Amino acid sequence: MDVALIWAILIAVAVMMYVLLDGFDLGIGILTAFAKDEAERSMMTATIEPVWDGNETWLILGGGGLFAAFPLAYAIIIPAFYIPVLIMLAALIFRGVAFEFRHKAVREPTKKFWNNAFFGGSLIAAFSQGVILGAFIQGIEVTGRAYSGGGFDWLTPFSVMVGISVVIGYVLLGACWLILKTEGETREGARKWARRTLIGVALAMAAVSLATLSIDPRVTARWGVSMTNIEFGKFLTVSPIPLAGLALILVLWRQLTVKTTKDWLPIVLAAGIFLTGYLGFVVSLFPYNVPFAKTIWETAAHDKSLWFLLVGGGILLPTILAYTVYVYSLFWGKVQSGEGYHG
Repeated sequence: MDVALIWAILIAVAVMMYVLLDGFDLGIGILTAFAKDEAERSMMTATIEPVWDGNETWLILGGGGLFAAFPLAYAIIIPAFYIPVLIMLAALIFRGVAFEFRHKAVREPTKKFWNNAFFGGSLIAAFSQGVILGAFIQGIEVTGRAYSGGGFDWLTPFSVMVGISVVIGYVLLGACWLILKTEGETREGARKWARRTLIGVALAMAAVSLATLSIDPRVTARWGVSMTNIEFGKFLTVSPIPLAGLALILVLWRQLTVKTTKDWLPIVLAAGIFLTGYLGFVVSLFPYNVPFAKTIWETAAHDKSLWFLLVGGGILLPTILAYTVYVYSLFWGKVQSGEGYHG
């Protein structure tokens, strides 16, 4: 049994869970800047109040798993992205502080400051995550067993484009979550934001996908598509991923433009769109976890260590998953006001 591959899958699942769960609450943080008044803003934040801090557990699990199971990859990746990682963590911390303090602020200027801080922290964290992803896709310069690039190699037009794309995608997730959790004008406003950002997501996915094909010949070979040629044999094997993404976008657009009582469906479809994009990213880069320099097997810890860690991971991962399911089921239902729920 390939224990390194098992760990790669576990870490990939943890990262995807983080993207989906923390993605929608970062998206709501961004959308709070467009709330019509303080009551609506409080209702929006109330939809994530029981779950937002637990969502970030998946980021810790993904980062900790990378450090433990793939120490060489961790030692190369972190120096390559020191600056955007620090910016992201600072934004997440500042956002967390703002989330708590905005409820305690009495004076209007203070409340406005913390509201803006919550919006800014959410926006910067989302953009930083996208920049890190874009820089990761581009590849990391490695000499021997160490990062050999510059301190700002992560900052390129491609990484900025991916950063903007992730922000748009998170806003889509946030808007779809508000459709699920709110009623009345807030819900209808969320539907409008979801329609607008869905167009942006479709354009962003197309632009990032085309740009990714030009990153490295190995990506082009994996998809069987270049700017001048298509290898239909290879492309047909992976074409279900982009086709599924397109189908989900079209179905979500219909759900957002017709009257429906299935408020749970938009967030499910939006998550599916993210999943297809994530699978496309995996297809493009596998088996590298330090693109395009080191594979998962070259960076993995010793098999005995991986098996030992898998015992703990086999307990921890189901526990976190069960806790997540329990919390979401406990607070299921729509937010009636900024302070309460009803099923």
